Amino acid sequence: MVINEVVSELPVPSQLPPPPRSFTNRTRESSLLRQWIDEEQTGPPVVVISGVAGVGKSTLALRLLHDLRDRFPGGQLYVDLGAFAPDGPVEPESVLEWFLSALGVRVGNVPVGLAHRSALYRSVTADRAVAVLLDNAFSAAQVRPLLPASAGSAVAVTSRFRLAGLSLNGARFAEVDPLSVDDSVELLNKIAGSGRLGSEESQAEELAKLCGGMPIALSVVGARLAAYPHRSVSRELGALRSDARLATLALDEWSVEAIFDLCYQELPAQQARAYRMCSLHPGPVFGVGVAAAALGGVAEDVDEILSALVDRSLIKEVGDRRFRYHDLLLLHARQQADWEEPEAQRLAALKRMVEWYLDMSVAADLVLRPTRRRVGPRFHTRPLAEFASHREALRWLEDERHNILLAVRSADEHGWDSITWEFCEALWGFFLHARHYDDWLEMHALGIPAARRAGHAAAEARLGVQLASALTNLRRYDDAIRESHAALRLAEQAHDEFTKAAVHSELAGALQGKGDLQGALACLMQAKEIREVIGTQRAVTLCQRRIGEVLAELERYDEAAVALRQAADALSELDRAQYARALTILGSVYLRSGRESEAVPLLTEALEIADELGSPRYQAEVLVVLGDVVSQVGDVDEAREHWTAAHGIYSSSGDPKAAEIAERLTRTPLPRSSDS
Repeated sequence: MVINEVVSELPVPSQLPPPPRSFTNRTRESSLLRQWIDEEQTGPPVVVISGVAGVGKSTLALRLLHDLRDRFPGGQLYVDLGAFAPDGPVEPESVLEWFLSALGVRVGNVPVGLAHRSALYRSVTADRAVAVLLDNAFSAAQVRPLLPASAGSAVAVTSRFRLAGLSLNGARFAEVDPLSVDDSVELLNKIAGSGRLGSEESQAEELAKLCGGMPIALSVVGARLAAYPHRSVSRELGALRSDARLATLALDEWSVEAIFDLCYQELPAQQARAYRMCSLHPGPVFGVGVAAAALGGVAEDVDEILSALVDRSLIKEVGDRRFRYHDLLLLHARQQADWEEPEAQRLAALKRMVEWYLDMSVAADLVLRPTRRRVGPRFHTRPLAEFASHREALRWLEDERHNILLAVRSADEHGWDSITWEFCEALWGFFLHARHYDDWLEMHALGIPAARRAGHAAAEARLGVQLASALTNLRRYDDAIRESHAALRLAEQAHDEFTKAAVHSELAGALQGKGDLQGALACLMQAKEIREVIGTQRAVTLCQRRIGEVLAELERYDEAAVALRQAADALSELDRAQYARALTILGSVYLRSGRESEAVPLLTEALEIADELGSPRYQAEVLVVLGDVVSQVGDVDEAREHWTAAHGIYSSSGDPKAAEIAERLTRTPLPRSSDS
């Protein structure tokens, strides 16, 4: 077929809707999309813009193609492909009829059938540079027949789905995120009118946050403010702070809740249930493992379901197999859970998720402290998972730290006392390495009363010892001594010799901090005596290490060095982390006794072990002493480097030692440069 015979003329279609008046920012996305369109390609560049409903995909695409319209003299084509239309998505065969007609093909010459129309469409566009916006696409199969032939053309596709299949057509993919708070306020101002929010800046920022940076929600609020000039921002805030926030985000035909409802109603049953149940997770970010616990399924199957929700832009993948809801979608999903899931089932799902975090924490602690005596029942069953290394266990705990804290709060809120106190025991090894004191104190403030309510005196005593350790490290020595005595009374009532030894050891730390070195030494000797009768070799050796530390403070350096050397030799086979600590303290003894050259290899080995274990706390301890050693021999630059690194670690956990190191850096001036 000759093209001139079927085309009456060569009109220039201009089908794009008007450019959005309230378009705000999107500088990064616009720049990236332009860059992709500018790249040399054998066919037309195709950009797929995906994201949650109402996030501004179509607005971004329209702004982009309007800005570039001079580059497409062949015209602009537009169609809403109706991914969620009541009658179903628009068939590409129908779209091709509209496009061919717009491009000048006589109605009687439009062939029947998708293949014939697609072929004619490619012929008509072969020598024309056209911009095509395929809005609200349902699938890659719906889009492919609508791609023009000319390399000078460009196609923008918007969809709530990822449409990964279009990668076979050379497509590039951009996911649109919600607007920042500043950009949200700017958008509100554009819609509500210049200066409308100027006198209520803080309220405007809260409005932006409650709208979750979603342009459609912001547009509803802005339009209401524009339509009612005497309505205060505070009034809008009051509506959005209520439990019915989604319902209030509606104006005329615009309804955020209705849009989300439509997305939800299209979900298959398994995906709909996952959408509901995962929203009950205590924290904003969740992984596949805990989602499987919520759904009572297998991680591999749940991973596939979650990937489908990601493809539909109902949740966002924020890391490898880690996900989160947009704030407004989280509200919507929880609303569906409240409506469709009985309370007993919701609570059961939440409890399974909380217990999953506890079981994983137990598995991690077994790697961090394999020989430690525990009283929690979960330590005496097969662990839920196995961590390959000390570093892997610490990494998991650090990654899930916020979720674990929220899980503990949930357990306490729902009266799951045994779970609450078991978390504290399971996280002991982590706290020793990471020293997140705020978490440590809060969890024990919940865990100790929970153990008491559960009638578990042994657990209450052990948790009291752990709390005393945190208080000692924070230099709250009197509080630490009070908690230690309370734990000692419980241990004596229960005839628990293990805990009695632990209490004496913690009391020694508090007394040492207060300067009562003889009292500390006596407590350690008592703890060692008990442990020699009922303890493990590791426990006895740790007492020996602590005794060496106190002897060093008493300036009994020869005795200290012997005790620490014996402890280090024994710990080298028992506990690499504590072996590194023994080497660190022995290195400091050598420094104080004028044996700097002997200290360096010990500290170097200790730092290597701390790095290998991924333990920031132990790294900081070694770095401080290394800095002291090199400072003693005159290398101020290297000393400051070590102290600065240690200061960063201590500061991140709120450790009082950070202030000490800062003072040391202040009083150690930088050396003058050689050419000054």
